[in-house]
Amino acid sequence: MIARHLEPVIREALADTPVVMVVGARQVGKSTLAGRLASTQYTLDDLTTLASAQIDPVGFVNSLPDGALIDEIQRAPELLLPIKASVDRDRRPGRFLLTGSANVLTLPRVADSLAGRMSIHHLWPLSQGEQSQGELAGHHEDFVAAAFGPTLPDATTPNDLAERLLRGGYPEVSARTQRRRAAWYEDYLRTLMERDVRDLSRISGVGELPKLLSLLATRSGNLLNFSDLGRDANLNNVTLGRYTGLLRALYLVDTVPAWASNVGKRLIKAPKVMFPDTGLAAHLLGLDTASLHTNRKAFGALLENFVVAELGRQLGWSAVAARLYHYRTAGGQEVDAVLEARDGRLVGIEVKASATISTREFAALETLAADTGNRFQRGIVLYTGDRVLPFGEKLHAVPIGALWQWG
Repeated sequence: MIARHLEPVIREALADTPVVMVVGARQVGKSTLAGRLASTQYTLDDLTTLASAQIDPVGFVNSLPDGALIDEIQRAPELLLPIKASVDRDRRPGRFLLTGSANVLTLPRVADSLAGRMSIHHLWPLSQGEQSQGELAGHHEDFVAAAFGPTLPDATTPNDLAERLLRGGYPEVSARTQRRRAAWYEDYLRTLMERDVRDLSRISGVGELPKLLSLLATRSGNLLNFSDLGRDANLNNVTLGRYTGLLRALYLVDTVPAWASNVGKRLIKAPKVMFPDTGLAAHLLGLDTASLHTNRKAFGALLENFVVAELGRQLGWSAVAARLYHYRTAGGQEVDAVLEARDGRLVGIEVKASATISTREFAALETLAADTGNRFQRGIVLYTGDRVLPFGEKLHAVPIGALWQWG
């Protein structure tokens, strides 16, 4: 059984919060993780359990023992109001553990978000550290904390980087061949479209969603431009917004917000498209090992997505509480990822699919440093080389492997 780095964080939340919810895409391991922490498990994928919850939500909630897990809560969001009422009567911690494969807090049927009563934790597909074997097996990676630290440890880049991008992090596909991974992704997406999308939205034209998802995959790492996307998808803005929101609610695609502050410079405020799992993105783009080795543009785009996704995973358990952004000026200077700690310190991260780095690759980081002054902690260019190298004050080239080797 794979140890998940988020487990201690969830245990801590259960010790002081009445309701804890673990959210994430289907098949990332939510039920397995939550099942280890619950006294009793009730899954709403079971039709009898679902019927009971829908017919008498108040009675269903009142019959639950403390520490019960309600799995796939999005299938019966009407349970949330009775849970709120129960918690208001009894605020003891750890009373309810919920999982959700869709963001129920965005659904119109949910009238109350349990604000102040619930701790929410995002379980992503497996991180590189969670998949590590050999000497790194069980390693609790924390690149985020190390990047904010006073000095940087050493690191190397593995030879199987392309395979890591294609493998992604869904537990079911981590050990499969490339051909069997493709079959799994096809079945996975078909099941989501035929069951979860219809259950959540009751929309017509479900057949348009796979095309939209593929179009978003071609824009991974780019700004989310609804005008261009709507034209290519042949959807009006209202429908496009609804469909994109649904794909985000299912945790199939995500966005990275733009970083902005009063720096006296015009900054682009549009979010960037990001896929939580590069294996799924590669499948939608039809990429394989051979094409990644010959198509350097595709490799670079997928590598940037890979880095941003790994950072997003680690923010769930990092010793440094931070938020993830991107940075782009109106003049075209761009930093792929910006980590902002609660105390305002910033770390800028650029991703380069090259083993050779020059001062040119640090231009955007220097702009960010000049704009933010003392808040700028460090600028890092992640590259495919094998040494941590200084490139000026607070600037370093760092091997990609530091993402899961530092901890």
